Amino acid sequence: MIFGAHVIVYSKDADADRAFLRDTLGFASVDAGHGWLIFALPPSEVAVHPAKENERPELYLMCDDLQAEITALGEKGVVCSAVQDARWGSITKIVLPGGGEVGLYQPRHATALHLGAH
Repeated sequence: MIFGAHVIVYSKDADADRAFLRDTLGFASVDAGHGWLIFALPPSEVAVHPAKENERPELYLMCDDLQAEITALGEKGVVCSAVQDARWGSITKIVLPGGGEVGLYQPRHATALHLGAH
C-alpha cells in the first residue's frame, strides 16, 4: 500500500536550504542519520501537466492567503517574486538560499487535499 510521497529538492547549498525549511518555514524534521534532515510537509497532491519534454518535477507549497504569506515571509527577510494571477490561482516564487526556487500557490480551484491516499 502506498502511504506517502517523498519530494526531493536538489540544491547547490543543501545545508542552507535545510536551515530555511526548518527555521524560516518552520517545517518539523527527523534526522535520517548524520544530520540528514527529512522534513514533514503539509498534505499534498500531484498533478500531471502536458509538456514537450519530461522536465524535473516542481514543488509548489499551497496556502489560503497568498498576500498574507508573502507578508509573513517578508518579515523574515524572504523575497518573493511578483505574483502571477491566473483563473486557476495566484503564484509567487521563493528563491532558496542554495539558488533553487519553490513556488507558493493560492489555488482558486478544487483541491484533492481532503481526499488523502487510501
